[in-house]
Amino acid sequence: MFILKMASPNGDQSFTSVGEDFETSLLSFEKLDRASPELWPEQLPGVAEFAASCKNPLTNSPPKWMADLESEDIEMLKELGSLTTANLMEKVKGLQNLAYQLGLEESREMTRGKFLNILGRPKK
Repeated sequence: MFILKMASPNGDQSFTSVGEDFETSLLSFEKLDRASPELWPEQLPGVAEFAASCKNPLTNSPPKWMADLESEDIEMLKELGSLTTANLMEKVKGLQNLAYQLGLEESREMTRGKFLNILGRPKK
């Protein structure tokens, strides 16, 4: 525990232990009246309705993006959410390597199709 030497407004010096006393001295018990629309106007239209709809997420239906997910997709999201930062970076690097390899394979196949004239226009 630390000891702080503090000066009071009347010039006296006192020693205070840093801990609960210091934390309670930082608390503010001021009450703000947020009922007046003149004092607290709505900054962005629609935010109040959005905040009200998000207050109790347990009773609301799942978001639109989650409605089309299958159980496998949800399991994958849970798995990715449980990964550490390092493991997630490894997963992303693996996906980048896989995408690069797929691009190379696609390039080879397109070149092959060009040489075999598969994509050429039919003659009339």
